[in-house]
Amino acid sequence: MEQVSEIAGQAYWKRNLFVCVLGSFTTIVAMTLLLPFLPLYVAQLGVQEPAAIARWSGVAYGATFFSAALTAPLWGRLADHYGRKLMLIRASLGMAIAMSLIGMATAPWQLVALRLLAGLLGGYASGSTILVAAQTPKAQTGWALGVLSSGIMAGNVVGPLLGGLLPPLIGIRHTFWLTGAAIFLAFLATTFLLKEAPRTPGGKKAVAVTQGDASFQRGVVGMMWLSNMLLIFANMSIEPIITLYIGQFVNGDHAVTVTTGLVMAAAALGSILSAPRLGKLADRIGHWRVLTAGLLVCALLLIPQAFITAAWQLIALRFLMGMALGGLLPCITAIIRHNVPEAQVGRMLGYSTSAQYVGQVSGPLFGGFVNGAYGMRPVFLATCGVMALCALLNWRQSRRRNPDNF
Repeated sequence: MEQVSEIAGQAYWKRNLFVCVLGSFTTIVAMTLLLPFLPLYVAQLGVQEPAAIARWSGVAYGATFFSAALTAPLWGRLADHYGRKLMLIRASLGMAIAMSLIGMATAPWQLVALRLLAGLLGGYASGSTILVAAQTPKAQTGWALGVLSSGIMAGNVVGPLLGGLLPPLIGIRHTFWLTGAAIFLAFLATTFLLKEAPRTPGGKKAVAVTQGDASFQRGVVGMMWLSNMLLIFANMSIEPIITLYIGQFVNGDHAVTVTTGLVMAAAALGSILSAPRLGKLADRIGHWRVLTAGLLVCALLLIPQAFITAAWQLIALRFLMGMALGGLLPCITAIIRHNVPEAQVGRMLGYSTSAQYVGQVSGPLFGGFVNGAYGMRPVFLATCGVMALCALLNWRQSRRRNPDNF
């Protein structure tokens, strides 16, 4: 019965992929939109002291990711029980409501509470990853997840850009309402266009039976969680120092700000361009090979970043690093998909999403600590060591799993 459901789901997997990319892009834009104007909105809500504005802004921005990290495994497990499409409908409608309400906030605590609510009710991108991974033919899983990853990364780039353009034109509150309307359109597309294969009868019973299933490889899944965390960790470790580091090579506050934006955009652009291609390559030669090679290349590219002599060199190196990182998240997802039973895919990928959020928090903390103790250049070298160790661990794990096919 499970095989019949999988075949039925694969019949319309390309349309599902299109809907998931559109919905993920829209919701990620909504989560990152307020970055450029968040302090201004906090000030509009009555906070006057600069230090207090900074504190409220930091708490409000992090609140969504904090609640999303806590609830990702829960939503993944519920998706396994009750259907992945249902979870995407819940996430898109919840985000549409939460974003509209954020535009009606009258106090900073309400902003924080609504950002927490957005993370609690959201999870569209992670839910899309689960559905695409589960219903795409295994021979094309890497490519499909790469396309989805490109849509998610594009949302991370476009969100702050729109956040800088829209408020001067239509106002901050109207920006939130417009975003809520856009997510509502994604909700309609999810409801009426996305098709999911019929659920296997048994629900909770099916999950319980597969707990001891031989196809569940705990060591492999644990390694993928660690790798997922470290990929985001490596990308975020320079966050606390990037502006100061660029300031050593560029004069003027405006020039520093523009160059910092270019450095961050370069990494994201590299990932957008490479994710589908590396995913397709992984489908052909093996996900383990692409993952291990990408981790090693990422580690090597961190070394020259510590010794640049001009800002353009950092832009070029971060672009190349983004290309190396781009296809790795799809590879990790595909490996998890291939090493857990169908009934546990959502739950395991939910934990994988939580691992990404851990990397998003621990990366900047690590970079800030190393910078405070040893300086800025050692941040790149220390991150290089972490990524090289991760590449070694993945190589050993892949050799243990399939020594003749690496």
